[in-house]
Amino acid sequence: MKTGRVFFLAGIIFTMISCSSNNVKFDADEVLKYCNNQVKRTLVEINDTTMMPRNILCNQTHWNLVPVSICDWTVGFWPGILWYDYEYTKSEEIKKAAIYYTELLQPLTSLPAYDHDLGFQLFCSYGNAYRLTGNERYRQIVMNAADTLATLYNSTVGTILSWPREVEQRNWPHNTIIDNMMNLEMLFWAAKNGGNKKLYDIAVRHAETTMKNQFRTDGGCYHVAVYDTISGNFIKGITHQGYADNSLWSRGQAWAIYGYTMVYRETQDKKFLRFTEKISDLYLSRLNKNDFVPYWDFDAPHIPNEPKDASAAAVVASAFLDLSNLEDNKEKAGKYKETAICMLAELSSEKYQSRNRNPSFLLHSTGHYPNNSEVDASIIYADYYYIEALIKYNKSIIEQKK
Repeated sequence: MKTGRVFFLAGIIFTMISCSSNNVKFDADEVLKYCNNQVKRTLVEINDTTMMPRNILCNQTHWNLVPVSICDWTVGFWPGILWYDYEYTKSEEIKKAAIYYTELLQPLTSLPAYDHDLGFQLFCSYGNAYRLTGNERYRQIVMNAADTLATLYNSTVGTILSWPREVEQRNWPHNTIIDNMMNLEMLFWAAKNGGNKKLYDIAVRHAETTMKNQFRTDGGCYHVAVYDTISGNFIKGITHQGYADNSLWSRGQAWAIYGYTMVYRETQDKKFLRFTEKISDLYLSRLNKNDFVPYWDFDAPHIPNEPKDASAAAVVASAFLDLSNLEDNKEKAGKYKETAICMLAELSSEKYQSRNRNPSFLLHSTGHYPNNSEVDASIIYADYYYIEALIKYNKSIIEQKK
């Protein structure tokens, strides 16, 4: 990291580690206060709307809002951010807002499965709501959503169908995108909390099938795996949002790292831990150690003149904090934790935080570069995984102090 970058220093929680031979000072408590301030700015700006913030493009200063629709996969992140902010602040005002925006998603809870994004939409929102309130109604909504998601499972193939709309349009008979690994968490959770135990089996089979087919020998993932619905055989691996079919799309690899970390946590099956190490170590081997935020694709042709993706760094930071606690190898555990802190410190620098430039948390995320969509923007899911990671790190420091 370049010297001279500004990091939050003062506060209750203080940790100093070494990243790339530079001493990094990173105060999680102070950064969470920053997030709370940005949340309040957003609440004032959107003013109890029935729409959800999605992005702020690079030439804009205000949120672009989207309607609550099953067609928009991001609508659960803003309620989730509010629940995380409430978890940190214990503010009744924030809790009230979290309830309000969570309840706006009610129309999505009774629809048939549109695609795999139900986890992003309803687990990030109602899942966090139940975790922090114990409201039985919220639990039942998540349980129902898990059952609905499971209707997209194809037992011949062994994975959940991601995009039904692309079956005929692109001739992808059964398609599974790497993002789908994230939504398995809702199935595991439901199976543990009174749901059908088959949900656990579906999640494990999906993870095993994806591990077998959707990764190249080096551990890099394809964005999309296409399968034959009759034989169940893998047909091809391709990209949709990455640079090329065989390139290393940074957020896709981030979804994989987070997803398999979670699968190992839920199953305790060492094959998933070893695989998580493989795909994590590939990501780290391709990362520029002078900047812990990757380019949108590690193989994009014009690096260093390519957009970054802060959302990928936020997802991986959150995953690595969990992975460091799950590791059976002390050296690897230390490496993953130190790297997660370096990532959070980098994201918390003046370069990546939005600060007074707009009311989001972070700048410089890339959504869908090939479609020229949300390039070098502030995007709501980057903020979600950033505050999630900060909450995890904050808790770990508090535990150490006890």
